[in-house]
Amino acid sequence: MGQVVRFYEIAPSSTDIIRAWQAHKEEKKWFYCHSGSFLLNLVKIDDFENPSIVLQCESFTLNEADPFVLEVPGGYANGFKAQAEDSRLMVFSNFSLNESQKDDFRYPTDRWSAQW
Repeated sequence: MGQVVRFYEIAPSSTDIIRAWQAHKEEKKWFYCHSGSFLLNLVKIDDFENPSIVLQCESFTLNEADPFVLEVPGGYANGFKAQAEDSRLMVFSNFSLNESQKDDFRYPTDRWSAQW
């Protein structure tokens, strides 16, 4: 955990909320679900200014029953959705909040075809 500079928790108010797509060129993140369950989709970005709409999503399920930490290097967009009420996701980052904001790219939820 030596690379971790900050961490925060995400606790969606509903399983209907899709939080997608957020990307970073350089920032690395680690995701850990300590309560409930999340579906997390990743897309390797080919061009941050105008990414292709045909990029493939890679899906992961994170849940409290099978705990593990998912490492996501820079260069990816991520999106996630809680699969159970009262789910909580810990997010760890190797960038400060100020550094992260300078390396932040957002795309519409429907940019890529993902199963939510």
